[in-house]
Amino acid sequence: MSDGAHLSWHTPDDEQVAEAKDALRREVRARRGHVSPRCRDELAQRLAAVVLTIPQVAAAGCASVYASRPTEPGTGPLLDALAGRGVRLLLPVLGSGLQRDWAEYTGPDDLRERAPGRPPEPGGDALGAAALAQADVVLVPALSVDRAGVRLGQGGGWYDRVLEHARPDAPLVALLYADEVLDGLLPRSAHDRPVTHVATPEGWHAVADAS
Repeated sequence: MSDGAHLSWHTPDDEQVAEAKDALRREVRARRGHVSPRCRDELAQRLAAVVLTIPQVAAAGCASVYASRPTEPGTGPLLDALAGRGVRLLLPVLGSGLQRDWAEYTGPDDLRERAPGRPPEPGGDALGAAALAQADVVLVPALSVDRAGVRLGQGGGWYDRVLEHARPDAPLVALLYADEVLDGLLPRSAHDRPVTHVATPEGWHAVADAS
């Protein structure tokens, strides 16, 4: 993004950090809201093509993905492509109180939006939070990612908690638009697990500083 791509935070105050993050979230959401449905569909196709060229994705027998919400970079074509390759797909299921869980993806007709604003979820049996450890690669949503791999999410902390169950060797791939990749640094909390790869409709790269 034109301004955010060069932002860097050095504020020690937690409240100010939270305000800065919220301001960036609002900026990204506003920009995404101006992307037309036709453009989103085209970008989703391009994003899928890019993600499939990541070697760890191409080799995965099981992957964790998610069903995108309308203004997010679309994952529909990616889900179709991975399922068509016979990859077992685990999608997030949000229980009461943001309870962490996963269910297997069996196709777009099985996806349901169980509450307004929540991403579509599979209707199959819940597999438990620890099922994420079965994934060879984990594809995660993001609003922004900085050059060290620190990810800005929606603010609920769901993925921050759930990634504790991912295998240490499983690549974490953030999916976003190219102008949401920051040159600067986002604040990083102790529980944050940086992503190892970033994928946009324009290409992908490994995060050298992720640790």
